[in-house]
Amino acid sequence: MDGKVFLKRGREAPVRGGNPWIFSGAIERVEPAALEPGSTVEVCAADGALLGMGYCNLATTVAVRMLWWGGAPDIAEVVDARLRGAAELRRRVVRGDTDCMRLVNGDGDGLSGVVIDRYGDVMVMQLLTRGAERLRDLVVEKLVELFHPRALVERSQGAVRRQEGLEDRVGLLWGEPVAEKLVVENGIRLAVNLEHGQKTGYFLDQRENRARMGAMAEGARVLDAYCYAGGFTLAALSGKARRVVAVDTSARALSWARRNLELNGYGEDAAELVHADAGEYMAKTSERFDLIALDPPPLARSRKDRARAAHLYTRLNELALRVLAPGGRMMTFSCSAHFRGEDFVHAVGAAQAGAGRNLRILAHLGPGPDHPVLLGHAEGEYLSGLLLADLG
Repeated sequence: MDGKVFLKRGREAPVRGGNPWIFSGAIERVEPAALEPGSTVEVCAADGALLGMGYCNLATTVAVRMLWWGGAPDIAEVVDARLRGAAELRRRVVRGDTDCMRLVNGDGDGLSGVVIDRYGDVMVMQLLTRGAERLRDLVVEKLVELFHPRALVERSQGAVRRQEGLEDRVGLLWGEPVAEKLVVENGIRLAVNLEHGQKTGYFLDQRENRARMGAMAEGARVLDAYCYAGGFTLAALSGKARRVVAVDTSARALSWARRNLELNGYGEDAAELVHADAGEYMAKTSERFDLIALDPPPLARSRKDRARAAHLYTRLNELALRVLAPGGRMMTFSCSAHFRGEDFVHAVGAAQAGAGRNLRILAHLGPGPDHPVLLGHAEGEYLSGLLLADLG
């Protein structure tokens, strides 16, 4: 252990309640006063009582990220226990016809800043913070020991690393180079591009929602807006949809979608792939759809974007509702931690009024159980969704 962090009197309640984030304003003092960013520390209440252990970066707003509560074991023991626990959870909650999943979901699996996605025998890792960065060699060692992957790839990129003062790191950490990996999700074959794909290669968090799409699709005219590599499109086709239109601005994404259609035996006429902005497409089309998946990229990347995001989410959902057939159903999402929950519900409600529709909420949607969030850590939630049905 590199040092100790003492909290101000009365500021330990969130930690005791399971929130892994300790903000700089809650800290009374650190010992020693100068700690390297990412150092492992014991976390103590004002009276010296040990609350647990984590790592710290005093230069950031989230100054400490908890890794363990009620004790301060050796960091190697923590990593080993967290990885074993994460694997056991996925064994219990991921369907047998799926070999791609989120193996470690950062704070939700007790390894703050560490994200690991598993694509069959290939793993892709993101290390997003100074503390996670210092764990790289240990995590790699344990992953190889426990799972024997064919390849372990790092794709540590994004705004969180920049906030932590880290440069992006992309490359092979273990095994043989793999540019593309064939996997199975809900019985559907997928080609995942590990070099150029979004996030770690695919949006694994929507797996359960794609399965729900398939269960509702029989005989439906389906719109997959912001289709990326065609996940909702494939789910709809597997559910015997009558017609599917998939829209995306990225020609590369549409080429991946076409490849995934071919992998599952679908010809060129199985789905209409449209290279366009989804909002513009919905504004211009005269077609009506019985089932819509609306899954845009994050529209609020920081708190200051919230007002603009509210307007954009309202506008996009209003456009979608205008092309929803009478009695139709829609799955709509926000994937931004800065615009979620009730904020998103209010935006969709405003869209309903603008479109002159009357909707019912059939379900509140989120990521699958391989993307767990700590009960005491609402900040860890990011994917908000609604399954809506037109009342007619």
